[in-house]
Amino acid sequence: MQKNFKPHPNSFKNTFCIFNEVLPNEIEGLKKQFESKAGSTYYYTEAGMYRVSNHWGRLANSKWRLIAREPETESKTKIGFAAWNEFYPDNAEEKLYYIEADFEKNLANYQHKKNPQYDGKAVLRTSFETAKRLKQIRNLQQLTSWAKYFDYDDIADLRKQIINELIFTEKSLEEIKREI
Repeated sequence: MQKNFKPHPNSFKNTFCIFNEVLPNEIEGLKKQFESKAGSTYYYTEAGMYRVSNHWGRLANSKWRLIAREPETESKTKIGFAAWNEFYPDNAEEKLYYIEADFEKNLANYQHKKNPQYDGKAVLRTSFETAKRLKQIRNLQQLTSWAKYFDYDDIADLRKQIINELIFTEKSLEEIKREI
């Protein structure tokens, strides 16, 4: 029988966390310990938290993201797991976030500075500044109309150059474009 592990109710307020999708067998035999008004269910263990939900991202006062399995599961409702030490503090004032880009998959996302993979090279920004930069990066990744003002051989190389400047410097997008 599962030992009842219950974290303090305020331990998730103002947190950033990345959950990894797991299969339903991971929560078999676990006792549901909380259900939110939005219908998400939570299972707590000594190792961490399982969350079953059809919505991820900004949640009330927290930022919780799910990394889906590959290949992705069919269901819209996903089960995510995160260890307790993967919940990091979040607030609007501190420079807590950095951006990372995956040029092969043409994706970009933000990460917390307490992430063990953070190497200190990407510029840290507040959540507002990070969201603004991330929007610029995603526009560069998904659109091509901006490129007509440049003389280039390969748009992928041009994208990578501009995106890296946005991630690793404090320069504005306009400054970067002017320098190129």
